[in-house]
Amino acid sequence: MLQDRFGRSIEYLRLSVTDRCDLRCSYCIPKGFKDFEEPENWLTFDEIERVVAAFVSLGTRRVRLTGGEPLLRRDLPQLAGRLAALPGLQDLSLTTNATQLARHADALYRAGVKRVNVSLDSLRRECVNTITGRDSLPQVMAGLEAARAAGLSPIKINMVAMKDVNEADIETMVGFCIDNGFVLRLIEAMPMGDSGRNTAYLDLQPVLEQLRQRFGLLPQSSEMGGGPARYWRSADGAFTLGVITPISQHFCATCNRVRLSVDGTLYMCLGQEESFELRPLLRSGISDEGLLDAIRQAIELKPERHEFRENPGKLIRIMSMTGG
Repeated sequence: MLQDRFGRSIEYLRLSVTDRCDLRCSYCIPKGFKDFEEPENWLTFDEIERVVAAFVSLGTRRVRLTGGEPLLRRDLPQLAGRLAALPGLQDLSLTTNATQLARHADALYRAGVKRVNVSLDSLRRECVNTITGRDSLPQVMAGLEAARAAGLSPIKINMVAMKDVNEADIETMVGFCIDNGFVLRLIEAMPMGDSGRNTAYLDLQPVLEQLRQRFGLLPQSSEMGGGPARYWRSADGAFTLGVITPISQHFCATCNRVRLSVDGTLYMCLGQEESFELRPLLRSGISDEGLLDAIRQAIELKPERHEFRENPGKLIRIMSMTGG
């Protein structure tokens, strides 16, 4: 098992297959941003499979396909099938904005993707339009229905909670998730790039307390995907809530993940600059053992924690460049 210098086991790889997106969410990609990675610098499917196979041989058990919007990458179900077939990989999942999901849900499930997280910040069409820059809610709803019909489960709704933007929509989203059997995950906005820093931050601790009392939520100790969320469940089991609080209550001591960007850069932490470039090594003919050693070296760079609260202006790169 890969371990960093702080004794944390690294068993979760978040894999960005593109930094491009068909939406422009206000907390992710700045308006007018065009500095996307050139396609010739994207890792090929062969290169991605090689890197993921190396991680799996070192003990990584979970891979999440991310972006940008991963379903914009052509033939993504084909890549998913290749990764799902790797011996030792136990969990292959996807995070998507769901605008393309209706067309791909069946193929993804058949390829080996078993669960999906869908980014949806409101059920009000005008609010979604304001946040994402596009009237995308009907497509997202169609994608959710297709995901359920395909057998993807659990389906988790990722809602970035923003003060005075969609704060009042949280209880409505709870009802929607109860009615549809979805898991709701509330996420605090992170100060990544100008877009993230300009997002109206909402402390989720008082929100959690209100929901805990309103719906009788109890702490959930069972693991649900290996990520950073703390989970709560209603006594009757009808509703599960995940809360991701990188600002108000960080989870750095148990961080088990690194991120591989579309250009082959390994990022060790969302909130720090440490990175390691794998693409030049892959394209210069590095051996399999050399690749394993490179990954071990990269993990040694993983910092103890982020500094979102202490130094919110530190990060220049935007979320889509890092990979979800």
